Amino acid sequence: MIIANYMVEHTDLKEIWMVITPHNPLKKKASLAKDYDRLNLVQLAIGDRLNIKASNIEFGLPKPSYTVDTLVHLKQKYPEKSFVLIMGGDNLTTLHKWKNYEAILNQYEIYVYDRPEYDLGKLAKHESVSIFNAPLMHISGSYIRNEIKAGKNIKYLVPEPVYEQLSKSNIYK
Repeated sequence: MIIANYMVEHTDLKEIWMVITPHNPLKKKASLAKDYDRLNLVQLAIGDRLNIKASNIEFGLPKPSYTVDTLVHLKQKYPEKSFVLIMGGDNLTTLHKWKNYEAILNQYEIYVYDRPEYDLGKLAKHESVSIFNAPLMHISGSYIRNEIKAGKNIKYLVPEPVYEQLSKSNIYK
């Protein structure tokens, strides 16, 4: 949420759509919470923010979810909008492993927020890539999920409604 807020407040983006991915091909499906649980957590985190939205657009697309396919689908469904891909620097370093990553680079802008301890690599110099110095944090979704599995308190790592939901559920335990 800190990154989404930074991007909507400090870039030319008018709104952020947080796309919940049913199956990232670079992750094991078993490691993910159920789609609608993750959608609910994102909606809880967003709260009443009008310029940040949760999107389940990938729920109706073939699995696993490939970003290039999602971007093409979004462009077809919302031709009046321009889409920009936002990612952390850790993702930029693996972008070359993504399906049709050249098409993403050539057809879309990519806004990258620097992540601590990651070398952004040669793609950081690509004309479609813009680097933003958003607040640097050593906290990631993986870190939070691992803390939950280890029985640690995550109260101050997530928005209060998300903490409350996770505390009363078995998600990520």
